[in-house]
Formats: sequence, C-alpha cells, structure tokens
Amino acid sequence: MMIVDVHSHAWLYPEHFGAGFREQAQRARGQKEVDLSADFERYSDAAPADTVAIVFGGKARLSGLWVDDRYVAEYVARHSPRVIGFLSVDPTQTDWETEMREGHEVLGLQGIKLLPMYAGFRPDDRALDGLWSYAEKNRLPVILHSGTTFISQAPLECTLPRWVDNVAIRFPDVRIVLGHLGHPFENEAVAVIRKHPNVYADVSALFYRPYQLYNSLMLVQEYGVWNKVLFGSDYPFSTVNESVSGLRSLNEMLTGTALPRLNRAEIEAMIHRDNLSLLQLNRP
Repeated sequence: MMIVDVHSHAWLYPEHFGAGFREQAQRARGQKEVDLSADFERYSDAAPADTVAIVFGGKARLSGLWVDDRYVAEYVARHSPRVIGFLSVDPTQTDWETEMREGHEVLGLQGIKLLPMYAGFRPDDRALDGLWSYAEKNRLPVILHSGTTFISQAPLECTLPRWVDNVAIRFPDVRIVLGHLGHPFENEAVAVIRKHPNVYADVSALFYRPYQLYNSLMLVQEYGVWNKVLFGSDYPFSTVNESVSGLRSLNEMLTGTALPRLNRAEIEAMIHRDNLSLLQLNRP
C-alpha cells in the first residue's frame, strides 16, 4: 500500500540557511550534528518505492531560513510524479501576498507551509485573514510547524496549537495540518483536531522520543481521533523507513508492564492513509 508522506523538505544545505540556524540545529536531536541536505535520491533510498512526498522549503527571516519557491517548483519538476510541492510565505516580510499568488498561480504549487514560530507571527492574527481566504478560495491545504524548536529567537508563544482553533472557527473549509502533533503541546493539538473536522496533525520527527510519542498517541487513541492523524517523516531530519519502524515498534517497550497498548491496526491505517484525497490534492 502506498505511503503519502505529508511532511518533507526541499532545500539546499547550507545555502538556504543562516550560520545561526546551522549552529543551533545541533540541538534538534540531542547535540548530534544533523546533515540537513535534502536529496531526493537519498530520500527514495530510505522509503518504499511507491511513496509520494509532499515537499516544501520554508521562509522565516527571523530564524535564518529562506527557500525560494522557485527552487521547490524545480525540485518537483525534477522528481515528479513522486513529489507534490507546497509554497511558503513569511507574513512578517513585505510582498508575502505576491509570493503566495505566484507560488500557486505561476509555479503551480498545491498548498502552503507556514513557520509561525520560526518567523515570529501567530497564525490567527487578523492580518493574515487574506492568506486563509486565499487558501479557502483556491482549496489549498495549509501545513504549519507546530511545537518545539531548537532556535533560541523563535517565540514558543507563536506555535501553540490553540491558535489554530481560532483560524478553524473563521475558515472551516481550509484543510489544516498541525506539524509534529504539536509536540510537546500534544494535548492542545488533540483537542483542536478533535473539535474541527478540517484540522489534522502529522506525526513527523517524533519516533526518536518513543515514550513521549507513545503517550501522545495514547491521547489520540483515548480521544478517538486516529483518523485525524497523518504520516510524515520530516526528512531530512529523519527518513520514511525510520519513522515507520519507530511507529511499529512503540508497543515493544511495554513488554512486562500493564500499560495499555496502542492499536496496531490504527497505526498501520495511519501509515497508509490516503492523504492526497484527504487534503484534496491532485494525484501526481
């Protein structure tokens, strides 16, 4: 069965990153240096052959990350039909609305990726109603980074899943995905995805904290929202195969305990969910 990875990156490393970002990125996985090179051949080598990846770059001047959407569009053109590209905007910068329109209408990118914390804005700011209206009008799904970071200057206040509640109330027809299940604010993320039919969360870059991921998915299980959780890898921070293996092995650490088990069938259903149809994306 096909895997649709809703969370992977397309960028040049180190060209698209500032020195501060590169230095602080070592904290991403416990002071281990992370090779952030995003190469599709390497991605493919660590994923099942029929995997389809949603890819995006990112724009966050505050944190020192800037990937022009033209690079993402070229990446998609080189590796189609196995990739679907999303545009990015940093609403704290001028001309973001022009970039948004060009990313979709000229470059053909099919969704929007936002980095609220990295760029320093709240997604429910009324100044962004034009963004959400555009996404609604053009049926563009929006994926947001939600949760923790290793970048010191990125304000955690901007990343709380609760702000998406306000967005979903005003724009109930926009398909929204909270990246990383809001980690470590998973309780808020679960509350929001349970409340709103149009809001989902992905599990990217969580498997290497297995006990925390177990507890997060137990929240998902107890609230009955497995159907609102999507598979993502966060490549190049991790790979598809690593992520799948980590998800499938979560119950193994519970051997010899009375702790409740995660539903294996639900884990498999999440890994193989038809995220393209769910997010109303054109099949490549």
